Amino acid sequence: MKHLTLTFIICFLIALPHAMAQQPGWVLVIHGGAGNITPARVAPEKQVIYEAKLQEALTAGQQVLAGGGTAMDAVIAAVQFMEECPLFNSGKGAVFNAEGKNELDASVMDGFTGKAGAVAGVTIIRSPVEAARRVMDSSQHVMLSGKGAEAFAREQGLQMVDPSYFHTDESWQEYMKVKERLEQEGRKGTVGAVALDSHGNLAAATSTGGMTFKKYGRIGDSPVIGAGTYASNESCAVSCTGHGEYFIRNSVAYDVSARMLYLGETLEQAAEYIINEKLKSQGGAGGLIAVDKNGNISMPFNTPGMFRGFVKQGAEPRVLMFR
Repeated sequence: MKHLTLTFIICFLIALPHAMAQQPGWVLVIHGGAGNITPARVAPEKQVIYEAKLQEALTAGQQVLAGGGTAMDAVIAAVQFMEECPLFNSGKGAVFNAEGKNELDASVMDGFTGKAGAVAGVTIIRSPVEAARRVMDSSQHVMLSGKGAEAFAREQGLQMVDPSYFHTDESWQEYMKVKERLEQEGRKGTVGAVALDSHGNLAAATSTGGMTFKKYGRIGDSPVIGAGTYASNESCAVSCTGHGEYFIRNSVAYDVSARMLYLGETLEQAAEYIINEKLKSQGGAGGLIAVDKNGNISMPFNTPGMFRGFVKQGAEPRVLMFR
C-alpha cells in the first residue's frame, strides 16, 4: 500500500508541471471597428490619439483579469471605456440615424453559462453594454428594444442621460455630409471585446451606434447573439464589426465556433475563412476579434484597416490600426 501511495504521489508531481503548463493565462482582445482605415485617412496626430485610447481600453480590461476577475467583467470594462470615448461608434459620439438621432445597440454573452443579453434601438441609456448585461443577469429575456429596454434599464438603476449626451460635433458633421450625399459610409466603428480569464472562462461584448443614416428602425448584427457576438467555453468568444446585414445572414460569430467544433478547424482557420473568403465573396465588409479556450487569438478583416488590440498575461499590450 505504501508503495502504491508513493508511486501515485510521484506520478502526480511529474504530471503537475505539465498540467500547469497547459493552462493558458488570461487574454483580452478589443476592436474599435473596421473600415476604410488607412494612413491617408487617419492623420498622424489622430493615429497617436487612437493608439492611446485603445491602450487605455486594454488597460481597463487588463486590470480586471490581472486581479483574478471574470472574463465578463473584463469585456464590460473595456467596452464601457470605448462607449465613453467619442472616437468610436458606440455610446458618446455614436453615429446619427436618418432622423438625426443616436440609436444604440449592444450585446454580451457568457461562455461559461451560455447566457446572453442584448438591447437595441436605445437612446437614453448611458452604457448600452451594461444594459445588455442586466438583460442577461436580471431578466428572463435575451433582447429588449427601444422604450421597453429603457424602462427596464431605469428599473435596474442604470444611469440615464439626455439624448444630447451622445451628440458630438464630429459625428454630426459626418451625418450632414452623408445626408447630403445620400450614401452610407463613415470612419467610426463598432466596439467590442473578448476575453479568457484565469478560470478558463470566455466572454464577449459588442456595442455600437449602428450605420450612419440608418432608416426604419434598422438593427444590425451587434445586438444579435450568434451574428455579432458569441461565446462558448467549448470553443471561443467572438465580437464582430462591419456591414451588419451580411453578419446576420451568415451568423458569423456562431459560425466561427461551429467550424471549430464540427470541422475541427483552428480559431485562425475558421475566422480567416469566414471573413476573407465567405463574406468577401458576398461583398460583405468587416472583421472580427476572437479568442479560443486555449488563449489563441485571431483578428481578421477584409477592409483596409481595423482598430484593434490585445494583451496576454505576462506580455506587453499591442494596438494596431492598419494592415
